[in-house]
Amino acid sequence: MNVTPFIDVLLVLLIMLMLAIPVQTHQTTVDLPSPPIKPIHPVLQENTVFITANDDLLWNGSAVTSNQLRAQVTAASAMETEPLLRFEPAALASYDRSARTITLIKESGAESFAFVGNTKHRKFGH
Repeated sequence: MNVTPFIDVLLVLLIMLMLAIPVQTHQTTVDLPSPPIKPIHPVLQENTVFITANDDLLWNGSAVTSNQLRAQVTAASAMETEPLLRFEPAALASYDRSARTITLIKESGAESFAFVGNTKHRKFGH
């Protein structure tokens, strides 16, 4: 079987496809913002919300209830310069408690929020 005609047809189709693709005749330029020289919200203080393996809440190392945590986060969010809120659940803390705590923090108005200690969760189930 001779494949030369098949190759010729493929080459013709390839050339037709190349001619059918439109040439770029315009471009859209987008002005991207330059990075700020100094941080807009400098972090003057940090607070840590920790969830233990027994699902206990800790605010900067002190045990708190959900209502006390809500009050602490609301007070920190109302400050002129909001401190960074670090969220650090223990590796064996329940997902449900963590999700409810994140929701509580969000509802309390915290905008400066960070997850820390994620390296502990690198191996699932340990």
